[in-house]
Amino acid sequence: MLTAITVVIMAAALAVGLCANQLRRRRHAADGSDDEEASVSDLISPLETLAVLLVAFVIVVAAESYGAAGSAVGAEAHRLDQLYEVADYAPEPQRERLQGAAVCYARAIMTYEWPAMVDEGRKAPEASVWSTDFRRHFKDLARKDANTFQLLVETDDDRSVARQTRLSEAMPAIPSVVYWFMVLSLAATVGAFAFGLPRQRGPSHLVLLVVLAGLFTGSLLLIEDIDRPFSGQIAITSEAMADTAADIGEDFTHDHPGRPLPCDAQGVRTRAAV
Repeated sequence: MLTAITVVIMAAALAVGLCANQLRRRRHAADGSDDEEASVSDLISPLETLAVLLVAFVIVVAAESYGAAGSAVGAEAHRLDQLYEVADYAPEPQRERLQGAAVCYARAIMTYEWPAMVDEGRKAPEASVWSTDFRRHFKDLARKDANTFQLLVETDDDRSVARQTRLSEAMPAIPSVVYWFMVLSLAATVGAFAFGLPRQRGPSHLVLLVVLAGLFTGSLLLIEDIDRPFSGQIAITSEAMADTAADIGEDFTHDHPGRPLPCDAQGVRTRAAV
């Protein structure tokens, strides 16, 4: 919907500008002076500067948000894998419980939290169940192995920060009012360029104007796309977490042969594990 409105506004600005230019040509057909055209050009220049600076600023903000979202996804998957590995140094039964919870957390993120994040920007309680389990097992471990406990707490804290960053970056970083102000500024710029075309214009003027309108429209669509990092044409995927889920799932099978995970394939706690 946002994409369609953006394209319509830019196309309408181009059409209105060309129509206004045509009316101006007819009105001043008998006047050979260029005073009016020079005046129009003087007015367009600051408008062009405002539009370009605004687009550059918004692209930087959107790109930073997109980069932060990608880094958070990778960091969360890496810290979860690290948590599983550090848990190898914990005594039983905390070792098996922590590693099983890590596998289930990854599965719940993939099945429940990723879709909820993309659609609504919220966390999923199905995944939070397992992060709560981490802390519960940490308390049991604190009385047995203080060194491993400290390492696990630090790793889990990094995982939690990465998760919160991922969730926060899922929401648009650019306020709607800023985006639409930018759209109107670019639309006004395109319309002004169209209106200010010289009376003795050639095909090259129209071609360059259409190219300019296309570039402005493409910039707006690019900003809209990267401002929603987990959806769109260049969306950040859940591949990092999927790889971690598969990796630690295989490790659990190898490390605890014959022992079932406390959850099913979707990360939902099984009755036997309650």
